[in-house]
Amino acid sequence: MVASRSQLASWQSLEKRAQELQNTHLKTLFANDDARFNTFSVQAPGILFDYSKQLINQPVKDDLLRLAEECELAQWRDKMFAGEKINFTEQRAVLHSALRNRDQSAIIVDGENVSEQVETELEKMRAFVAKVRSGEWLGFSGKAIRHVVSIGVGGSNLGPQMATEALASFADDTLDVHYVSNADGVQIAKVLDAVDPETTLFVISSKTFTTSETMTNAQTAVQWLQDATSEAGAIAKHFVAVSTNLEKTSAFGIAPENVFTMWDWVGGRFSMWSAIGLPIALYLGFDAFIELLEGAFEIDQHFKNQPMANNIPVLMGLLSVWNTTFLDHKAQAILPYDQALHMLPAYLQQGEMESNGKSVNFSGSRVNYTTVPLIWGMTGINGQHAFYQYLHQGTTIVPADFIGSIKPQVEVGEHHRVLMSNFFAQTEAMMNGVSAEQIRDELKAKGISSEEIDQLVAHKVHQGNRPTSSILLDTVDARGLGRLIALYEHKIFVQGIILEICSFDQWGVELGKGLAKSIEAELSDGQVGDHDSSTAGLMNYYQSKR
Repeated sequence: MVASRSQLASWQSLEKRAQELQNTHLKTLFANDDARFNTFSVQAPGILFDYSKQLINQPVKDDLLRLAEECELAQWRDKMFAGEKINFTEQRAVLHSALRNRDQSAIIVDGENVSEQVETELEKMRAFVAKVRSGEWLGFSGKAIRHVVSIGVGGSNLGPQMATEALASFADDTLDVHYVSNADGVQIAKVLDAVDPETTLFVISSKTFTTSETMTNAQTAVQWLQDATSEAGAIAKHFVAVSTNLEKTSAFGIAPENVFTMWDWVGGRFSMWSAIGLPIALYLGFDAFIELLEGAFEIDQHFKNQPMANNIPVLMGLLSVWNTTFLDHKAQAILPYDQALHMLPAYLQQGEMESNGKSVNFSGSRVNYTTVPLIWGMTGINGQHAFYQYLHQGTTIVPADFIGSIKPQVEVGEHHRVLMSNFFAQTEAMMNGVSAEQIRDELKAKGISSEEIDQLVAHKVHQGNRPTSSILLDTVDARGLGRLIALYEHKIFVQGIILEICSFDQWGVELGKGLAKSIEAELSDGQVGDHDSSTAGLMNYYQSKR
């Protein structure tokens, strides 16, 4: 067994190819190959993936595919879909794909067919959503529900909120959905001010029903409801949960039939396909939620069945490794141009960085190469007037994913044409740049003096050679969003296998949570414990000002 990925023949070949391409410009690659777009782009249902503006050539692609083969990517993929416990630090399967297994083929984990469990839970969700949206579910005063407040944090919040905001154009006026995730009381206070106790349903999402931030907000919501009514059983009419801890949900006052389950083979950041997505279904209707699952299932099938050379998630993962580990680009920008996708960068930050932001390999040895990039970004048009200056002319090269759509969610005059003109222009500009000679010719044609031109040229030069990928969706509807998110989920898996990182635990998250509990107790009793001088000083200062 190879002790490190860096000892693989394909890895060492890629290191050499990275050196060879250091002085190659993307413009040259396009100039030398009229068919480059056709060679380095792939289509799947409802999606075009163009990676021709990445700094690769055919030998690099061949070596990346050979790296995938030497890392046994196909075998690991098959293990994941079969329900093997590839999250070996926690002895868990990794089966978010089972949540959208639309052909309902059997997947056996610990002797049980999880596909049947998923279908049972989906039917329970379907019935509940119908009851709430039809007005059959009544609050303590006999009024129908008008507001849903989703309380959760991390994966229990980001996925549903990202999806409901992305698909808001398709919502009717049956329900309004609000989200609370921060322990800062400002957020829940603002939400509670906007809703009515008689017509509000709370969805508390916490696998263990012990998450500090979530339970703090849930208790505040309970107190708010109790301030509005003394009716016995009001909690049961206004609170449901997504959890595995029936003992704690029952003690909270939630009826067992109103608790939707989770499984230990679903990681929080991959969970919006489960009952964690209940707010999505309540807001948009259950049929739209199924469309979301259908779109993701299409990509699951693509990932399982397409050859590696034409497999979009495989290529996305390999390109990330190429850019980060071999070309030493430490960050990646996510740049959606549809306003509907404005939360996508934050969602993918969690997905990628919580999964692969690690520094030891499968055996626990420290890796000797760069792993996951820093993920950041925002909607493209806004970014153009903010940080694109840095992307175009900064000293750091940041590869970027540009995400756009053929048809807008809402057709308004020429808006979408203007939007996508910017999309295409920016990827071309980042690839080509502008040379000193071009600038001189342009300024000279405007009648500017030679002396002034000499002063301006260096400031206006764009080196270009900034790598980008473009993802074009048919449209950002529920199915399209499902496809897009599934692409990135499988990209994350590919990264983890190539980098030999366990993508599905999050011990770095657990460390801070544990420390916060003990510090909270110290703040409560006013006795600062044994800490370093900075932490102790900060806590004492905080206490003295309270």
